Amino acid sequence: MGARTRAKRLRTGARGAAQPSSGPKPRRWSHLVTTVSTFPPAGTFTGDAASIARTMARKDVSPKGIASGIRMIQFFINRAGRKLPAHRRRELEKAKRILQARLKGERRA
Repeated sequence: MGARTRAKRLRTGARGAAQPSSGPKPRRWSHLVTTVSTFPPAGTFTGDAASIARTMARKDVSPKGIASGIRMIQFFINRAGRKLPAHRRRELEKAKRILQARLKGERRA
């Protein structure tokens, strides 16, 4: 019997019925992800792809480099989930591709 199966059985009880939780659900970490040093200005993700890419490539927004900006855009997309309209998602994906191309060019040089 694997550790995963045993752990599941310990959580669910002898007959497999789920036990009621013993307290409030833990809060997810992702809603707390804001930092003082690397946050994009308000309204950054509402513009066109070129302006989003330009903003995310700036040193004051992404001090660890362009890859950090790409990750921030991807995090925003993931965090928005289904509520993100298709046209906005397309612009964000386009901005991500612009930054990826720029990063690829920097690595070659």
